[in-house]
Amino acid sequence: MPEFSLHDRTRLRWRARRGLLENDLILTRFLDAYESQLTDADVTELTRLLELSDNELLDYLLARKEPEGDLATPAMQDLLKRLRSV
Repeated sequence: MPEFSLHDRTRLRWRARRGLLENDLILTRFLDAYESQLTDADVTELTRLLELSDNELLDYLLARKEPEGDLATPAMQDLLKRLRSV
């Protein structure tokens, strides 16, 4: 698992700015609450989520869809649980 620098972690907030307001609000609230507590595994999984399209990301954040394939990991499930709780 790679180690993430402060710069990598700071970039997450910039990457969390999305075209859909709903995504933007959820991700901003999540980072406000958990940014200082994120592990490298969390950063990895959040980065993977941020690579998705806005609509697909929103489906995951609102639990309209559950991760499949290589996204269906325990670390991703844990991250989504915390994202959905904000």
